[in-house]
Amino acid sequence: MQFFAPPVERLIEEFAKLPGIGQKTAQRLAFYIMNQPKETAESFAKALLDAKSNVYTCKICQNLTDSEICPICKNANRDRSVICVVTDPKDVIAFERTREFRGLYHVLHGTISPLNGIGPDDIRIKELLKRVADENEDVKEVIIATNPDTEGEATAMYLSRILKPFGIKITRLAYGMPVGGHLEYVDEVTLMRALEGRREI
Repeated sequence: MQFFAPPVERLIEEFAKLPGIGQKTAQRLAFYIMNQPKETAESFAKALLDAKSNVYTCKICQNLTDSEICPICKNANRDRSVICVVTDPKDVIAFERTREFRGLYHVLHGTISPLNGIGPDDIRIKELLKRVADENEDVKEVIIATNPDTEGEATAMYLSRILKPFGIKITRLAYGMPVGGHLEYVDEVTLMRALEGRREI
């Protein structure tokens, strides 16, 4: 039985396809749009289409940009000898918010996941190897900042293996205790990582 008019039903279905959006949230979003003035809905639709039409991947780091080279790669003040390898463009934003990292990035756009049929050739590893091999880039360190899950670890191990012949420093982000966390609530793997990543104070 159809509860809503077909166009509304279709809108709900489209919202429900978004990650983390269930049926009820999709209905709320659809009715929110329906209750807005036509101009607001048109502006929303235009923003979606503009983003899809005018956003590309940077030819150097593979991050999302609206030009051939992203602002981070264009910035002459960045340390070009250090590349931080991340899984997604949103990871770049997380690092930039810290205002601590001054090197460059490389976005893989995924991780190696044999169960999902994603191999090394399906993500942006070739582009990373090309950057490291380029003598003009003068890369001295690659920081592997993939997530500490099964796919992230598999990707990190693969990258460390294929980057080793270049003779550069390869590091992995330290993972451990969250700030404000209590030992009794921390799982064994996180506690083990915290011990491994300990440093002198």
